[in-house]
Amino acid sequence: MLIKNLCIPKINLTTITETATLKETLDILEEAGYRCVPVLDNKGEKFIGNIYKMHIYRHAANGGDLSDPVTSLIKNQTKHIGINSSFFEVFFTIKELPYIAVLNEQGDFYGILTHGKLLGVLQDAWNIDSGSYVLTIATGEVPGSLTKITKIIDKHTTIASLITMDSQVEDYIRRVLVTLPAGITEAEKDTIVANLERKGLRVIEVEHLKLKK
Repeated sequence: MLIKNLCIPKINLTTITETATLKETLDILEEAGYRCVPVLDNKGEKFIGNIYKMHIYRHAANGGDLSDPVTSLIKNQTKHIGINSSFFEVFFTIKELPYIAVLNEQGDFYGILTHGKLLGVLQDAWNIDSGSYVLTIATGEVPGSLTKITKIIDKHTTIASLITMDSQVEDYIRRVLVTLPAGITEAEKDTIVANLERKGLRVIEVEHLKLKK
């Protein structure tokens, strides 16, 4: 995963230095219109954490002093990834955050990767723009199911993308999502579905990508 190409670099970001007060930080947040920004050290190199507008307002509402340093309310100090991190590390680190801080090879702050960019990667993997139909196929924990699926579809067309999703709560059912390439007709799709089900592979949903745009 080329994080360097996906993240917003530091030069294009609004950031706060660790010596700023909560009042100075709130003014910057209000002017920029952001609910959260990264806090960096005085040199603008090291990631200290994130500061959220809501936490400053809550602090003030509870009688807190806005002249307190921004470091008194920073969050997510350990929530960051490296510029060469894997997709799974990124995916499981960002979770509830609006963005994840990205550090370069030297451990300095490089930029941020937003939820929107991560969803864009998943959209590209799904091949929404160049696909036609997405078939959701339910299989059990049966050896060779994936091979069987690809062999059947390969007889009719190529596979634009393939994603597997396992469920540990529904009798260990695996869902295989296959995106068929653009140009597949409804009749061809129906033939593929019929051949899959003839081989005991249950197609539980068919989505027409072009109708979703």
